[in-house]
Amino acid sequence: MDTDFQLLEAWRAGDRAAGTELFNRHFNGLYRFFRNKVGDDADDLVQQTFLAVVKARDRFRGDSSFRTYLFTAARSKLYNHFSRKRPDQRDRLGVTSVIDLGVSMHRMMVKSEEQRLLLEGLRALPLDLQVALELHYFEGMRGPALAEVLEIPEGTVRSRLRRGRERLRDELERLSASSERAATTMTNLDGWAAQIREILKGQ
Repeated sequence: MDTDFQLLEAWRAGDRAAGTELFNRHFNGLYRFFRNKVGDDADDLVQQTFLAVVKARDRFRGDSSFRTYLFTAARSKLYNHFSRKRPDQRDRLGVTSVIDLGVSMHRMMVKSEEQRLLLEGLRALPLDLQVALELHYFEGMRGPALAEVLEIPEGTVRSRLRRGRERLRDELERLSASSERAATTMTNLDGWAAQIREILKGQ
């Protein structure tokens, strides 16, 4: 199987099939990234992200993984999206939740109350914290890769994840009629996130 780098090089050389393979390989991850933040606009932002990568592909030097490069572009598209929709909040995007930004979310097909709570709790967080937690738990990003996508020092990544978990615990307790259920969701955060990872592939 060709690596992302091999597909990218073939794509650069004009092989459209290689570009399609690269798109198919990373579609689910990008869709997950956008789905719990922008709702029905997720498909459009996935397309915009790949178009941005197409335009800039000759500037990609391979200093990081293609996946890191792709999610850096996706994060930029996400913030640009909200800047256009809510210009009044342009300077506050990082500390404003998608709920406060007026995102309308259709109920997603989750299999348990804990999964629903987790998705709703994440949407109630400031966007910077939601992005960090979802990249970490849904996409498995760690350390240098997460720091590169978030464009912050690695030490700041650790503190942002810590603050994100603390805020998420508060939101789960607020949303849940049962403090025990909120605690259970937090205790098994990796497990619930792994299940949601599969759910958010194509709704």
